[in-house]
Amino acid sequence: MVSWSGRRKALTILAFIGPTLLGILALNIYPIIYNVYISFTNRNQYHPNPDCTVFLTSVIEPGCWPMFRSNAGMGQPYVIQEPLFANYDSLIGKLFTGEGVLALVKLALLFAPLIIAGQVNKRLDRQLTRPVSSFWVWIGGLAITVLLAWILNVGGAMKTLEASSDFFIVVFRTLLFVVITVPLNYIFGLILALVLNGDYIKGRTFFRAIMIIPWAASTMFIIMSLIWQFFFREQGTINQILRAFGGEGLAWLANGNYALAAIILVNLWFSFPFCFNIILGALQSIPADQYEAADVDGATYWQQLVNITLPLLRPSVMPAIVLSAIGGGGFQMFGTVWAMTGGGPSQGAGVPGATELVMVYAYKQVFQYNAYAKAGAFAVIIFIFLFIATLYSMRISRITQGAYE
Repeated sequence: MVSWSGRRKALTILAFIGPTLLGILALNIYPIIYNVYISFTNRNQYHPNPDCTVFLTSVIEPGCWPMFRSNAGMGQPYVIQEPLFANYDSLIGKLFTGEGVLALVKLALLFAPLIIAGQVNKRLDRQLTRPVSSFWVWIGGLAITVLLAWILNVGGAMKTLEASSDFFIVVFRTLLFVVITVPLNYIFGLILALVLNGDYIKGRTFFRAIMIIPWAASTMFIIMSLIWQFFFREQGTINQILRAFGGEGLAWLANGNYALAAIILVNLWFSFPFCFNIILGALQSIPADQYEAADVDGATYWQQLVNITLPLLRPSVMPAIVLSAIGGGGFQMFGTVWAMTGGGPSQGAGVPGATELVMVYAYKQVFQYNAYAKAGAFAVIIFIFLFIATLYSMRISRITQGAYE
């Protein structure tokens, strides 16, 4: 039997962690369950009120609870969809037709040479003497990828997928945004960190403080994004400078490619200080005797960078890269895009805008089209996708390795 002291100890622990558990239940678990439930209904602007005669609805839907119950509005109460997965089918159903699957297979085959190149490099790293540089292995993988893209007519496959699903357009564009911005942010941060970590730079403290300004300004990202939007307007600062030197201004934000490039530039300005500070801190933690030994052996600056600096930066930088890709790198990018372009320029009626990333698309589904159920299904799919991507990235980058050793 458990003594009274043991029970009192358990109750004391429960009293301390109880508020946290209730907070997790109310602010995390319940919204997830409720969102999944909404994704199976026909809730939209024509079905605004729940059908409280259904038991499941009465339990989950706050509108059925006595303290929140309201009078019936326009339209009929929303119900579970028939078929059940109708919202999911409208988002991704056409991707699993014959043409859609074939196009997806073609895209997947493009990654095969890069995966093989990674495995080849791992095997070569285990050898005492490496016959081929990893750089040339990756170059070979990229060359084969380009050749496959031409043979498989990937451009045609992309057009097929874009015509099949808005979901594919939005997610692919977001992935492209992440693939461009995250490496760009960290490469730019690495270059600046390497420069300002050198002893030969005078006034390093001042320049390091200057690097923080864009990051500090990101707390007012709406205002700063509107300022950047003014820079790229047709009568904005950039075009005025171009005209002053005899050039012609462009409608930067009215062109899809230019608008996306402008958002990437603004994201770089907001994000590189975070990368810079992480890399600078990691650089200062590298023992100086590593470089002294390399100097004695006659290693060049490039050899020290490749063989000492970058490998020792990896444990600190890789977790930040993963979090940046999943978080601020694109899948949670909203404020800057909305302030600068609103997801536009428009690509046509019923088609996502040229800069409509995942968060902007979800926002429009809820607040412009009132398609709550479709937005819920979209959120569930994105959640599953990011959950799998996070688990895979944790395994590749070994973020939590230290916690289990």
